[in-house]
Amino acid sequence: MTMTRDEILQAPADDYMNKAQLAFFRKLLEDLRTETMDSIESAKRQLASPPEMNDEADRAAYEEESRLALRIVDRERRLLPKIEAAIKRILNGDYGYCRESGEPIGIPRLLARPTAELCAEVKTLNERKELNYRQ
Repeated sequence: MTMTRDEILQAPADDYMNKAQLAFFRKLLEDLRTETMDSIESAKRQLASPPEMNDEADRAAYEEESRLALRIVDRERRLLPKIEAAIKRILNGDYGYCRESGEPIGIPRLLARPTAELCAEVKTLNERKELNYRQ
């Protein structure tokens, strides 16, 4: 039986990334992969069969909806490799640990972003560096 979200949040720190938690996150990631693939397929079907449009307002609304759907599909398409990489990290035993510092990423961050590879501190530092290089 897999853990619940509440159980995983209440687990002691020394239980971090034990088998039960890894099973929880693997299921979470597999569900996310399925939802993402379903969403992409749904958007493709929607874009493949445009409705009958009688006036310019309908056409403009459809084009705006299509552009938004394409952006969402692109974003979700880029999410799939991240999901696969996270599942591989579970199998390799390094899921939940920052790829740069080796520190725990933390349960709350992983629940919010199960594909996270960096702890919040390193991510923030990297974003600040990016911001400084752009200016």
